[in-house]
Amino acid sequence: MKRLFIKSVIATVALAAMGLASAQERTFKYGLNSPEGHPAVAGMKKFAELVAAKSAGKMKVQLFLNGSLGSDQATLSALKGGTVEMAVMNSGILASEVKALEVFDFPFLFANEKEADAIVDGPIGKKMHAALLDKGIVGLAYQELGFRNITTGKRALNKVDDIAGLKLRVIPNAINVDWVKALGANPTPMPFPEVYAALEQGAIDGQENPISVIAANKFWEVQKFVGLTNHQYNPQSVIFSKKVWDTLSAGDKKILEDSALEAAKVQREAARASVAANLELLKKNGMTVTQFPPAEVTKLRDKMKPVIDKHSAALGPVVAEVQAELAKLR
Repeated sequence: MKRLFIKSVIATVALAAMGLASAQERTFKYGLNSPEGHPAVAGMKKFAELVAAKSAGKMKVQLFLNGSLGSDQATLSALKGGTVEMAVMNSGILASEVKALEVFDFPFLFANEKEADAIVDGPIGKKMHAALLDKGIVGLAYQELGFRNITTGKRALNKVDDIAGLKLRVIPNAINVDWVKALGANPTPMPFPEVYAALEQGAIDGQENPISVIAANKFWEVQKFVGLTNHQYNPQSVIFSKKVWDTLSAGDKKILEDSALEAAKVQREAARASVAANLELLKKNGMTVTQFPPAEVTKLRDKMKPVIDKHSAALGPVVAEVQAELAKLR
């Protein structure tokens, strides 16, 4: 029995060593359209660390932050062409490739992180990433950006009507343009790396992002007010070039898949743990933080409902699928 156990251990070690030995010498470029301190960076660094460990240093991940590989659209094009291997970006941005992913930009879709996790980690999230394959994109995992809030330099946001008339930067897609219009504000689609300068120059009055992003980009230098609207939750897709993916061995693919899923869990935990500290950082640096009373939250939801109805009709069955899953959770 003892000899059999020893043989089993030796065989296991040998197989593991063979797996490491078979890993190809590769370096992957991994891009993000935001700076150091952004919530996605923790996941990117963890992923790079895990890939290096699991491949015994043969596979390396090189991080490119702050849009150094170009805008999200430019990075996505390069990824599909195989000149950039990896990126992480808001899942809703990928609606230009797979329309169903637009559902993740629906205002007030998720009540909390637990609901979001259940959808993205479940059959619906997997199906959406699988649909990207035909577009030359491999979806590896979902990280999180979190719940979005509105900042401005104009006035404190105490009620929905305070948003009216503001020129707000939005993620460049149709649903974001529509919900800003529904609030009587003026949407300005703009790549994220341009936002700080636009705020500084007064080209726009405000923007909307999770607290961690507002803090990482030091928006307190160009904005005075933040309203905790939590109007939208953003999962972020960790994606890989299918053109490059198809050149990898099964063992290398498994290393990347396992590392992406493990890093995503670490990233989500870190992002959620950082919200309170980042909120205090904003206050410490002079931002006035306000929260709508329940009646104003109801008003905000009511104003966005026609937008949700309009885009639900265009998206088809995926909306009902998500709503059915959420109904089970609730």
